[in-house]
Amino acid sequence: MHSTHPPHLILFDGVCNVCSGAVQFVIKRDPNGQMMFASLQSDTGQRILKENGLPLDEFNSFIYIEKGTLYTKSTGILKAARHLKGIYRWSYFLLVIPRPIRDWFYQVIAKNRYKWFGQKTSCMMPTPDIQKRFLS
Repeated sequence: MHSTHPPHLILFDGVCNVCSGAVQFVIKRDPNGQMMFASLQSDTGQRILKENGLPLDEFNSFIYIEKGTLYTKSTGILKAARHLKGIYRWSYFLLVIPRPIRDWFYQVIAKNRYKWFGQKTSCMMPTPDIQKRFLS
């Protein structure tokens, strides 16, 4: 990992409606603004994918980087959720479910997300008040 990454970084598919909705969900439940974001399609996202030997053109994984450690799929979601306010932080305890089971459910949603929820023609544009939380 690159040492210049913020301590809490979420990489997401910028054209996915589910992913963009998840980012908005996190922003509303992260009152201290500790989570930072970058789309997988951005220069930052592409650089991080390359640094970690991940495909540069497959955007089907939620990636959460916490203090230099990269987590993907269901583990990434649950590790990030523990930093949210409210009941959502308790979903972290779902990590007790074996990863293959959690990731199977994750993969079903990831595989069908465009069909079920649609996609955007371009990455979401954050409002000016949250723009500083997005890396390009």
